[in-house]
Amino acid sequence: MTRRLDYDHIAPAGVKALGGVYGYIMQSSLSATLLNLVYLRVSQINNCAYCLDMHMRDLIRSGVKVEKLALLQAWAEAGNLFDARERAALAWAETVTRVADTGVPEQAYEAARAVFDERELVDLTIAIGLMNTYNRMAISFRKTPQAAIEKAA
Repeated sequence: MTRRLDYDHIAPAGVKALGGVYGYIMQSSLSATLLNLVYLRVSQINNCAYCLDMHMRDLIRSGVKVEKLALLQAWAEAGNLFDARERAALAWAETVTRVADTGVPEQAYEAARAVFDERELVDLTIAIGLMNTYNRMAISFRKTPQAAIEKAA
């Protein structure tokens, strides 16, 4: 996979603006671990190698067990490995990421609202939208995952 262009260099103001949204989300009441699980799940759905690599590393550094990460894609069948907030966030992330197919049904909204207050749900949805944007940038312009860089070295 050859990188098409370096969007960080070409549009630094745009990338900085996205970073501002990321900074806002990281200061929200949502935990960094919850957000990184959501970011990883969204990146799995979108098949973004760069973001999968980055968020997997972040979660491992924060102490999340490999077994939990291995079952993230099948979180709904993983029993109590994921707590209620994580399950609600992952379900919301999936329906919002697949909005063209799901239309984000009322049942999904009600399930998320049962666990998250209004502000948390808005912040979570902003985070999901942001990760979808980052995925689309990295995939479109072929940003190289750290693991691939390390292997080449």
